[in-house]
Amino acid sequence: MPTVSSVTLTGRLLLLLLWAPHLTMASNWLSLARLPRSRPVSGAEPCGRLRGLTPGQVGVCRARGEVMESVRKAAEMVIEECQHQFRNRRWNCSTTPRGINIFGRVMNQGTREAAFVHALSSAAVAVAVTRGCSRGELERCGCDRKVRGVSPEGFQWSGCSDNLSYGVAFSQTFVDEPERAKGMSSGRPLMNIHNNEAGRKAILHNMQVECKCHGVSGSCELRTCWKVMPPFRRVGAVLKERFDGATEVRLTRVGSRTALLPRDPQVKPPAARDLVYLAPSPDFCRLDPDNGIPGTAGRRCNGTSRLAPDGCELLCCGPGFRAGRAEVVQRCSCKFSWCCSVRCQQCKNTVLIHTCRE
Repeated sequence: MPTVSSVTLTGRLLLLLLWAPHLTMASNWLSLARLPRSRPVSGAEPCGRLRGLTPGQVGVCRARGEVMESVRKAAEMVIEECQHQFRNRRWNCSTTPRGINIFGRVMNQGTREAAFVHALSSAAVAVAVTRGCSRGELERCGCDRKVRGVSPEGFQWSGCSDNLSYGVAFSQTFVDEPERAKGMSSGRPLMNIHNNEAGRKAILHNMQVECKCHGVSGSCELRTCWKVMPPFRRVGAVLKERFDGATEVRLTRVGSRTALLPRDPQVKPPAARDLVYLAPSPDFCRLDPDNGIPGTAGRRCNGTSRLAPDGCELLCCGPGFRAGRAEVVQRCSCKFSWCCSVRCQQCKNTVLIHTCRE
């Protein structure tokens, strides 16, 4: 007869198995980035065959198919930007070789890394869809015509302002759908929704104004301006700062509802733009194929810095690195021609490189 402890353990394992598919669903739409460009991502039948979409997202795909090409672009943007922002960190957004869980099972664990990916993903969808609106690629939206009149600074609002409200609304519909389908009473859906919204706010709070001068000889007697989104690289940088300052939270009952509050009561509650996470991150030092962690063996590191994230001691998890010399080919002796070209020679130099030990 099973003991109480074995029954409890079995129950926990059963709960973990039941929750595992739900935990992996939320960001699996990023697998659209793996699809060849020639494969359609809209239409009743193609939508139903897209692996990685939840049933609710399949419904959005079928109802608003024209936007799905923008969603595919957003998935590509997420991978590229994530790998740029974390290129010098132990976790560098390495992708799995196959499957629908692009960044591996580390996304299932409620860590800072999962928080960042969710925020970046929701922002990417909002940006990609808004770009489609401004470029006239989508029938249901265009420029934001509500931005009109004279600003407090005295310039005339005109031109094609980015229709961010449309992009944000679609991001909420598509990216948030898996969480809303699960219900908002457990920790992980609340964490994901919070971070999704933080990603969209990173765009909203960094909107820019572009202007054009009108007048004789560029005198700028009249200036017309319009609102544009920040470059996605800027959005990624803002969210990376939020990642570094993310707040660890726990699920807490407040009256009749549940909320995420800081695990440390001395820490102030996170603002809507902040990232939150539920679980500490692994160290990412060693190879862990089951969780999609490649480890740091063989990575290049900065041998001249001890405190920077790309310093060998931090990146290689201690003094486990080696130095060697390598020959590199670089451009040198560059000369500008009279018009508009630059001519350079190819020079070979020997440089000192540092890599993490196997």
